[in-house]
Amino acid sequence: MNHMHARPAEGKPPGCAPSRIRVWDLPVRLFHWLMAFCFAGAYLTAEMDAWRQVHVTLGYTMAALVCFRIVWGFAGTDYARFSSFVRGPRATLSYLRSMFSGRPQHFTGHNPAGAVAIVLMLAIAIALAGSGWLLYTERTGQWMEDVHELIANLMLVVVLIHIGGVLAASLMHRENLAKAMITGRKQAASGAPQQGLRAGTALVLLLAVLAFWWWQGSSAQTPALGATPAAAPHDGHGGDDD
Repeated sequence: MNHMHARPAEGKPPGCAPSRIRVWDLPVRLFHWLMAFCFAGAYLTAEMDAWRQVHVTLGYTMAALVCFRIVWGFAGTDYARFSSFVRGPRATLSYLRSMFSGRPQHFTGHNPAGAVAIVLMLAIAIALAGSGWLLYTERTGQWMEDVHELIANLMLVVVLIHIGGVLAASLMHRENLAKAMITGRKQAASGAPQQGLRAGTALVLLLAVLAFWWWQGSSAQTPALGATPAAAPHDGHGGDDD
């Protein structure tokens, strides 16, 4: 039960000024920026044949990050859990109306509109990684390339809307929400509990990502190095290593 986290930080008694506390634990922040980096890198390298391995590696990393975030959405700290920020259409519409009225509701964790964007991005990322895997492993026809590109563009649209929403909310609440996802600290209602850092979990996540990147880089180079001395003139399969 996270009723305190689901309510906006309004209606406080006089003298109970908002305070800045750690709202976002380190795994949430690391996931956020790794996900942003991977999507940007994968999107920019999508049409570059020379960077195909990088594109694929970033796509696989996105899929793993989404899996981690889903698990962390149930096992993480209070504000990282889906139960603390995923709300129904009524709460989302109420929040949007409050923004247009000039008196936006303030939520210590994700606001309802941000929650919709997060759920959409997680779902689209799964579809994006899945279609990319089908395309890369040649399990479908070339039509999957068009599907993959369409999903990638849909993801870009949602990301841009999310960024616009963050900027708008930052201006209305007079609070830098992008900075909060770096420092972890955010304006909260008086009495709201500070979240744990969870540095150990973040370190394991970072090391796992770096190890995967190293492994992908090594496996991509090994066939090319091994093929040089064994290039037989009668063997026509030397260029089919990847």
